Amino acid sequence: MTVLVVGSVGIDDVQTPFGTAQGVLGGAASYFALAASPFTDVQLVGIVGDDFPREHVDLLRAHRVDLAGLQTVPGGATFRWAGKYEFDLNVAHTLDTRLNVFTDFQPRLPEHFRDTEFVYLANIQPGLQLDVLSQIHHPRFVGLDSMNFWIGNPETRATLSQVIARVNAVFMNDAEIRQYTGTYHLLEAARQVLSEGPDVVLIKKGEHGAVAVSEAGVFVAAAFPLEAVKDPTGAGDSFAGGFMGSLAQSGDTSWAGIRRAMAYGSVVASFAVEDFSVDRLRTLDGGQIAERYQLLRECTVLEPHQAAAA
Repeated sequence: MTVLVVGSVGIDDVQTPFGTAQGVLGGAASYFALAASPFTDVQLVGIVGDDFPREHVDLLRAHRVDLAGLQTVPGGATFRWAGKYEFDLNVAHTLDTRLNVFTDFQPRLPEHFRDTEFVYLANIQPGLQLDVLSQIHHPRFVGLDSMNFWIGNPETRATLSQVIARVNAVFMNDAEIRQYTGTYHLLEAARQVLSEGPDVVLIKKGEHGAVAVSEAGVFVAAAFPLEAVKDPTGAGDSFAGGFMGSLAQSGDTSWAGIRRAMAYGSVVASFAVEDFSVDRLRTLDGGQIAERYQLLRECTVLEPHQAAAA
């Protein structure tokens, strides 16, 4: 099945201790789309200016991404972000943000996008996320991402709560879920979010993996152990892309399916951070994902243990 993503498409300038990348493809929807594409076809809704490089359009189209929902504003400038990472790659220092045409983004779904059953609402204004949901006819599984900016504003936080009540999965990191609930303990915070309506809360923990909490139980997805990381930008959106792409491919939204999708999300995110921007995702294929998925299983599965008699 196809998966739909609505979010930012942009151009990034990134500095890490391991190098720099200037004018590269960025944006939550871009990372998500390329991460999900080894599993299924992707529909993308976003906005760019006419300065958006043609090579980025060609890359997305070459990876099974339908760009009928990508708006191009004549004379407009594409969303740009510049950031820097120290040796603690979990923390990005924003050097510059230019929303440009993204300021006036109003998602418009082409008619053939509206029947899509698997939907990911990337980090955009909660009111726009609600508008997207009103355009989808019969969504089967909807994932939602947000950020501290929307959570900290009382008006947008109230709207975010309305969105949370209508989705199946909520993606938040430690800081976001603590801010949203006012609760320090993550399991308690996750259960507070669950009480608002979603089926599962996915807590993103960066290099330490992710935790899923639902009424069915708790599942910890380890991060794949890597020997080298170059650029963590887009890791969370790549995780979501692998997760949602796996769900859409299998059609299995049971607790078992969600746990399996968590592992695939972790695997895809591990590829994304091995190079700058989306460069590693350009060449990623199903065989590479399957091989690393098996390695992750071998790293994390414990055999049953029979305790010795006293």
